[in-house]
Amino acid sequence: MQKPTAEALLAELRAIGHPEAVEKVRRFYKGPAADGEILGVGIGQIFPLAKRYTELPLNDIEQLLESPYYEVRMAAVSVMDFQARQKSLSAERRKALFELYLNRHDRINNWDLVDRAAPHVVGGYLIDQPRDVLYELARASDPWKRRTAIVSTYYFIRAGEVDDTFAIAAQLLTDEHELVLKAVGSWLREAGKKAPQKLLAFLDRHAATMPRVTLRYALEKLDKAQRDHYMQLSKSAR
Repeated sequence: MQKPTAEALLAELRAIGHPEAVEKVRRFYKGPAADGEILGVGIGQIFPLAKRYTELPLNDIEQLLESPYYEVRMAAVSVMDFQARQKSLSAERRKALFELYLNRHDRINNWDLVDRAAPHVVGGYLIDQPRDVLYELARASDPWKRRTAIVSTYYFIRAGEVDDTFAIAAQLLTDEHELVLKAVGSWLREAGKKAPQKLLAFLDRHAATMPRVTLRYALEKLDKAQRDHYMQLSKSAR
C-alpha cells in the first residue's frame, strides 16, 4: 500500500458504497441532519478498511472528520482508535490524538462515533492523568460530549478503576437525552461486573429516582430477585 492519505481512504469508501445499503446504515445515525449524508457502507466494512490506514497522519484524520458523510467520520474515529490501541505509540502521539478528539468533538457527533473512539483515545490517555476534563464534558450542552464523559471510563473499568464511572453516572442521572441515559446505564452495568457491591450501593441510593431506561440497563446482569427489588423501588416512587 502506498502512503496512506485521506483521499485514498475516501476513494475506497466511495467504491464500496451501495445505494441499497443507505437506509440500513441510516438507522444508526442520530446526529445533526446536516451531517447525516450516507454513502451506504456497512460498519463491518469500515473497520477493516480503517485498520489498513492506521498510519494515517493526524491532519488527514481531521480532514476525514470534516466530511458530511457519516461513514467517513466513522472511518476517521476508527483510525484514531486503532492508533490509540498501539502499545508502541509515543506519549506525544497519544496526547495529540486525545487533543484532536476533544478539539473536533463537533465532528464526533453520533453515539457510535463516540463509542468507537472514546474508550482508548480519551480514556486510554487519561488513565494516568487528571480526569477533570470528563466532569467538564459531563456538564456540556452537547449530548455527545456528555456521552463521551461516561463512555471514556470504560478504559478505567477494564483497569479495575470504577469510581469515576459511578461519579460521572451520578452527575448524568438527570440528563434528558435518551442516548446519554442508555450509556449511563450500560456503563453502570459494566462497572458492576468489577465492583458489584459498589453497584448495589449506587442503586440503593439512586434506583427510586433514576430514569427507567438507565435503571433497566444497569440491572441487566443482576439476578432476578435483585432486578425485581430495584424495579419495585422505582415503581413505588412514581
